[in-house]
Amino acid sequence: MRKIYFLIFFTVFLYNCNNHGDKTFEDNYIQKTNTYLTKIINSKSDEEALKLNDTAYNTIIKAKNSPDKRNSLNRIIDNYFQLGRWEEYKTSSQNLLKLSLISSDSIYIAKSHRCLGNYYFNENVLDSSFYHYVKSEKIYKGADKGSYGIVLLKKGIVQLNANDFLGADLSLRKAYSILNKTDDYQRIYAALNGLGAVASELKEYSRAISYYNKALEAIKKGNLQTNEHQEANTLNNLGLVYSDLKDYKKAINAYTKALSNIKLKNQNPGLYSIIIDNLAYSELKSNNFVNLPGLFFKSLDFKNESKNQSSKVVVYIHLSEYFSQIKDTAKAIQYARLALDGSKKWNIPIFKIASLKQAANVDKNRSVQYSDEYIRISDSLQIAERNSKDRFSRIQFETKEIIQQNDVLEDRNRRLLYIFVITFILVALLFIVRAQRARTRELLFKQAQQKANEEIFNLMMSQQSIIDESRNKEKKRLAQDLHDGVLGRMFGLRLNLDSLNSSTDPDAPQKRNELLNELKTIEQDIREISHDLNREKLVLINNFVSIVHNLLEEQKSSHEAEVTYHIDTSINWDKIGNAIKINMYRILQEGLQNINKYAGAKNIKVDISGDSENVFLKIQDDGIGFDVNKKSKGIGMQNMISRTNDCNGIIDITSKKDHGTSIVITIPIEIKQPIEQTV
Repeated sequence: MRKIYFLIFFTVFLYNCNNHGDKTFEDNYIQKTNTYLTKIINSKSDEEALKLNDTAYNTIIKAKNSPDKRNSLNRIIDNYFQLGRWEEYKTSSQNLLKLSLISSDSIYIAKSHRCLGNYYFNENVLDSSFYHYVKSEKIYKGADKGSYGIVLLKKGIVQLNANDFLGADLSLRKAYSILNKTDDYQRIYAALNGLGAVASELKEYSRAISYYNKALEAIKKGNLQTNEHQEANTLNNLGLVYSDLKDYKKAINAYTKALSNIKLKNQNPGLYSIIIDNLAYSELKSNNFVNLPGLFFKSLDFKNESKNQSSKVVVYIHLSEYFSQIKDTAKAIQYARLALDGSKKWNIPIFKIASLKQAANVDKNRSVQYSDEYIRISDSLQIAERNSKDRFSRIQFETKEIIQQNDVLEDRNRRLLYIFVITFILVALLFIVRAQRARTRELLFKQAQQKANEEIFNLMMSQQSIIDESRNKEKKRLAQDLHDGVLGRMFGLRLNLDSLNSSTDPDAPQKRNELLNELKTIEQDIREISHDLNREKLVLINNFVSIVHNLLEEQKSSHEAEVTYHIDTSINWDKIGNAIKINMYRILQEGLQNINKYAGAKNIKVDISGDSENVFLKIQDDGIGFDVNKKSKGIGMQNMISRTNDCNGIIDITSKKDHGTSIVITIPIEIKQPIEQTV
């Protein structure tokens, strides 16, 4: 019967189970939902807020499952709670649970279970409420200490309502140990008030008084001034403990202090009527009938104006006791029957038991009938309580089994993760090995290329030596020809001319003319030797030019394309380093190969020119061309670019489909050695 007094404070717990923060939403539905939720803050009525919240819900369910969607849905659930729309609160919480399970979002799984626990507690479906709180508790335990404490508090209250006092005591103790480290005085108060109720039910009255006094301290520290009137509620509960101890003086003091709050009557008439009834009952028990039965009737008046009509049963029972004590049996029976009718009407088993017990005490004619019914209902109530406790234990046990199964799945997933990581490492190692082999092949290729370059260089140097040797031999031959031929003949002519100067012979002029003709012949011989020297210089200007000449002549003879080329003779190749010569030769060779393979050209033009700072190589063709921006460059083209870069040069590739290709390479001259000047 008195259980109702302990449950008055429960409504202070059902806080919003969610915390929200501002977020930038990317999805269009989420942006619209956020707009509706923002408008709710400034709504002028609950009807307007509900309409906006419904619109937000109908919008957000169209969005894809994402953290933003779940966060917005969480805010909508909070609004339904604040508006007292329990069915919408349930539906939206189930939707959040479904989405969270799909995405394995453990935080929102815990929150949605917590909200569903709130819903079923409000509907007084305690086993379902307990089930969801336990599910939420298991997730929060290792993730969120604060939320873990709140869920423990709510679970403890459910256990208290189901008369599982030992379970409630354990849950509420754990909750208090966590919450007491925070500044959440509202929940600290709730935990202490719950522990006081449990201790009172377990007949541990000194512990109950201690908890209620601590609850009053929490109210003062937290400055808890709400319409729930926590202080009046706690003083009422404290008065009930003193009543159980038959210390009615302290009980009356507690009730009187609670009623001293002038706002209580208007702001919480339900609690006000209960405290008046308890005060009247304590005065009845202390044989102080001055204010009786007026206080009982005053309590009834307030209960007639409140929604909780079922609580009138308690007042009827107290009035029956009062009239029985003053020997007014008729009224005692009358109020006992009113209590019995009310308990049957509202179908509250604990009220039925109290009403039957009182009826059996005052109505001697039907005492046996009332006593039998009292025993039957009491036994069934005990069985129901036992089943409820067993059901709670079974739910907790099944939840542990599920957790164990989840642990097995986690172990399996962990093993799969290890296998994946090991496989990934092996694949990565294979990739690294393969890449290393590729780098090794590239290095070998570069070494082979370097070797080939060295061979070309050696060949060029060998040919240069041969040319130098030939040049020296030719110089020696020319020197011999000049010394033995021209100089000897000129010496003889000089002697003859000297003799003619002193001669008086009439034939002297004729001989002089003959000697002059001989001089002309010698002059012609010298001119021919000079021309021969110039031709040799042009042919043997440098071995690089000869090699390029041979390459281009080979191109002419081996392929159909017409080749025209020009090599600037003013270039002093002695200035240019061998590395540049090798790279230019390779670039030209690669360019001709690309034209032969891909271009289908009819004409090829090669031009090698230079100035005081740079040497230029230009290769043109009238082939099919290609799109320079789209076509991927092959190894040949990459090699040309790479060789140009090695020489610190610039390569310009111009091509257009069906309009041929032009490659222009500019390389700065690297001075190799001082130039020998011919004396």
